Amino acid sequence: MLSRRSLLTTSLAAAGFGALPARAEDFEITLTSAEWKAKLTPAQYAVLREEATERAFSNSLKGETSPLLKEAREGTYLCAGCDLPVYASATKYDSGTGWPSFYAAIDGAVGTKDDFSLFGRRTEVHCRRCGGHLGHIFDDGPEPTGKRHCINGLAMTFAPT
Repeated sequence: MLSRRSLLTTSLAAAGFGALPARAEDFEITLTSAEWKAKLTPAQYAVLREEATERAFSNSLKGETSPLLKEAREGTYLCAGCDLPVYASATKYDSGTGWPSFYAAIDGAVGTKDDFSLFGRRTEVHCRRCGGHLGHIFDDGPEPTGKRHCINGLAMTFAPT
């Protein structure tokens, strides 16, 4: 017997409203699942390749923790999948949500798609080079953009300047 949730999820996906992963051929860097698993930690793989989300404020998943929520040095945040610079520290701010937040990505570094996976429309943000899931973008951020890029710390690494 189908639950109401699985019926709705199945119906939305069939109608084209699911959070469908981007096709691998859309990205410069494409690896097999086995290659991604060898390159990434289990938590990074879950976030970047399976669109998992780390727990708020602890920034942990699968026993791994990211220190990037509290990172305050100047530098650049890189995609943990392919090392593409995706966010500058100058755009980081404390949103109080428990995830590293930025008001803008580095120009040309990320792509977006509609995500209807939680029964509402959200904007998913991913690395434009490898397609790795970074997080979501919301319309409640500070000026100058009014956007909040709510990003999984495990999806990134940090390079101080």
